[in-house]
Order: sequence, then structure tokens, then C-alpha cells
Amino acid sequence: MAQGFENASACWKTILSDVSKNRGLLPLIEKFARENPSPGKIIFGTSGWRGEIGVDFTFNNVRIVASAIIEMFKEGDRPVMEAMGVSGFDEIRKRGVIVGHDNRFLGPDFAGEVIGLLQREGIRTWYAGEATTPEFSAGIEMLQAACSINLTPSHNPANYAGFKFNPSDGGPAGSEITTRIEEIANRMMDKSIILPSSPGHGEKVDLTSPYIQFIKDRETIDLGRISDFLAGSDAIICIDNVHGATRGRVRRVLGESEKIVYLRTEDDFLFGGIAPEPSERNMAGVEKVLREAKAALKLGVIMDPDGDRIRFADGTMQIPMNYFGAMAFHFLRVHKKITGVVAKSVGTSNLVNAIAERLGAPVKETKVGFKNFRPYLLRTSGERAVVAFEESDGISGYNHTLEKDALFGLFLAIEMMAVTGKSLSGYLGDIMDEFGHYYPDRSGISVDRSLVGEPLIKRLSVIRGKYGKGTCLFVGSSQRTVKDVITVDGTKLVFDDGSWLMIRPSGTEPKVRFYIEARTAEGKRAVFETAERITKEALGMP
Repeated sequence: MAQGFENASACWKTILSDVSKNRGLLPLIEKFARENPSPGKIIFGTSGWRGEIGVDFTFNNVRIVASAIIEMFKEGDRPVMEAMGVSGFDEIRKRGVIVGHDNRFLGPDFAGEVIGLLQREGIRTWYAGEATTPEFSAGIEMLQAACSINLTPSHNPANYAGFKFNPSDGGPAGSEITTRIEEIANRMMDKSIILPSSPGHGEKVDLTSPYIQFIKDRETIDLGRISDFLAGSDAIICIDNVHGATRGRVRRVLGESEKIVYLRTEDDFLFGGIAPEPSERNMAGVEKVLREAKAALKLGVIMDPDGDRIRFADGTMQIPMNYFGAMAFHFLRVHKKITGVVAKSVGTSNLVNAIAERLGAPVKETKVGFKNFRPYLLRTSGERAVVAFEESDGISGYNHTLEKDALFGLFLAIEMMAVTGKSLSGYLGDIMDEFGHYYPDRSGISVDRSLVGEPLIKRLSVIRGKYGKGTCLFVGSSQRTVKDVITVDGTKLVFDDGSWLMIRPSGTEPKVRFYIEARTAEGKRAVFETAERITKEALGMP
């Protein structure tokens, strides 16, 4: 107990209730993080292991996960080594590991613990400091490293920290790797207190420089066209970094420009008391700048702390990834003549399906989780993706990183404006007029923490049995027929008018996610209500 707080969770609750008043309690969080010996359950969800700082994300538990990774290296299990793209431990030691973090509280300290353990085993290490997820992905390839460890929970609130592992191709670790890390770490948790080694420092590396070279080498983004547009157009671009690791990156890539306005670039471990996600609500600052600007062309974006999620606006409307991913495919296919498939998560808008069908491109729908796009983003793939995106604000594209990349999305949006001479909403309007109107959205409900995992999956599985093809049900006041049932990830019910709903358990939180699409803006509410009703029936909730 520290100064009246029973645990770190209680302390965090007080801090987040008023961050301006209570940020002075952060040293207590550090004390909990360093002294709490309690084991944690290690689960690598859709994008790594995440936990609350001082509760389950502690220095001891970070050392255990790092030690589990080292043990996995030493085992040299063939399927794991093949998934990592290395021959064995000797190659890992020589090629090395890139370690870094976003701008979270205690990020450098956690990284030092990891580096110290790696160095004790003779493994070469680079210390990237504060860096973005796509920079790690590109940096692995450009430095020919064996893998990276990125200490970030992405867009989670300030009380969370995270642990991402990327193998030698730069993509998110597959289940062959993460399952083994989980097995070793959870076995260690029951009996291990890993004593700290001397914090390591590693060879310092600036990941932005290899990232810039990576973009130039791959040539999907035309940086020259973007620079000319910034120099000669009547435009304004507003970028909200939300105090995250993306700060300074755009200036490094594009250079100084009086037409680019940057918001929230200061240090703030608590993100001003908000969840630092690229949400509709968090775009208020960007939209204010765009409203007050007189420029003919406007673009605003918000990026999450580790730079793998992005949301767009143009002063007329906000453009979520459901729309932008479809626009990206159309732009790359029609204007840049890049051919291939569309890779999208199953909960993503069908606008891109309509475009792809007309243009003769196959669509590959996957489970939620960017790692599921790997087969289509590899340069050796026989079915290469023109674009890969998920509705939760993540995107990459042809010849680019296997990780989602907010900076790629930003640069692509600027190039769209340069080529089309239109704002994003104008370009989207043209596309919808040609291919049809779609209105996607997402929501969800919280459930008891005891249901997380198999219990929740089992209860929700009854939905696919009850609502099979041909089933009739009311969506609002209209009777609909289930035209198709897709079970790639959760249960997706596609109705006879082209609207649909998908219900799936969250991979990281005690929640059930709803993904829906209506064919009119007014129809969204009825589809949401139907998804909630079906879910509560399955869970026995009032």
C-alpha cells in the first residue's frame, strides 16, 4: 500500500479522475510498478500484450516476458524460427533486436530492462527511443535486424502499457511466435521473480531516417509530388499528434511547411485526460483549425501515440477508415495503375467490395487483426494487396510495411488531393455516386470480466445457429431476410438489402463489439439496436 492506495489501479482511478490535479501521483505508480511482485496473465491479443501499469504491467512481469522471448530464441524450435525468418539463436544474436517505446510513462525504463536482459545473453541491441510502430517495421528490414520489441499499447488510455513483438519481415508476430511466448511466460509467472540486470542502453538508432529511405525505395508514395503540392497549392493540413510518438515525424519526411499545422506535440504522459485514439470526438481541435482556415483545400488528421491508426477530416466531414480504405484502393488502382487484391477485415464497409467488383479485383476478407494481412502484403505473395485496411483506423498498401501505418495514410491522402485537385469529401462523393452509398459504424457493450475468452465466445456462438440463411427478423420496422452468414471472425449477418451487422468479442477488453452497415444514414440506428438485442439475448442480459 502506498500513501493510502491499496493498489496501482486505485491510484490510477484517482489520477484519471482529474489529471491536472493528480498527475503528481505518478511517482506512486512507478513505485507500484517496481515493487509489485504479483503475476499477470500474458495474452498476446490482436496487437501484443497490454496491461495496466503497476497492476499487471510491472517491471517484474516485463522481465518475465523478455526472458520468455530469450528462452524461445534459445530453444530454436524450427516452426518458430521459420516464422521469425531466422535460422536460429546465433543468427538472432548477430542480427540483433531493435527495442524502443512510444511516449508512455516509464517507457524508457521498461525498455532498459529489456535491453539489459538481451545484452546479458550476448544479443546485439539497438535502442530506438521514442518511435512509431511503422518505423519499427521498416527499420527491421532496413537494418536487417532479427526482430523488434516495441513497448506500446497503441491507442489505449494512459494507465496502460504494452509489448509488441515483430519478426524479421517487420509484420506483427504470428500465432506460431506469440503462443510460444505466452506458454513460456505464463509458466514462469507461477514461480519466477526475475531480478533486474543492469539497465541496458544498446546502440542508439534513429528509426526515422531508415523509414524515409524505405518510402523512397518502395515508391508507392510519391514524396516529390507531395512536396510540389505543398509548395504550390492553396491548402492547409492540420495534424494532431495527441502527444504521441508521431510528433516531429511529418516534419522530418516532408520538411518545413507553413501550410502544415501541428497540434498536441508536447510531452504529456496522461494525454490531457483523454483516451488517445483517433475517434470522432477527439477530432474537435483539428476541425476547429479547418473551420477557421480560408484555404481552398483542407485536410486534417489525428494519429494515435504509436502511429499505427489515423482518422481524417476535411472541414466538411470526417472520413473514417471504412471510407478512406475504399478511396485508397480506388486511387492506387485507377490513378496509380497498381493491380492486385483488396485485403480488408470482415467488419469493414462493403463500399470497397463494390469498387473492387467493378474494377475486377478480388477481395480478401480476414479476421480482425492486422497480422492476418501478412499473406497479401509480402512482396513474394502471388496475391499482393493494393491496399490492406481494417475499420479500426489501420492501413497499409502495396510494397509498404506489414504493419499498419498512420503516416502512410496521411501521405496517401495528400497525394490524393494533389492528383485529383479535390478535398477528400469531394473525391469520396464522386466515388459513391459511381459505386453506391454505404453507411458503416461501430459500437459495443461491456460485459463482466469473468466472461472474457472462451466463455464469451461460446455464448455468442449461438447467434449463428439461431439466425441462419433465410431467417427473417425485424430491423427497426422493416422485415429483413438473412442473405448470408459469415463466421470468419464472430458472426456477420448480411441482409437482403445489403445492410449487415457483425458481432464479435473484443480481443483485448471485456466487451462485445458491433460492426454495422446501413444503406442510408438514417438506417444505422435500427441496425445497431438489432445487434444489441441479438447480443443480449445470447448472453442472457436484460
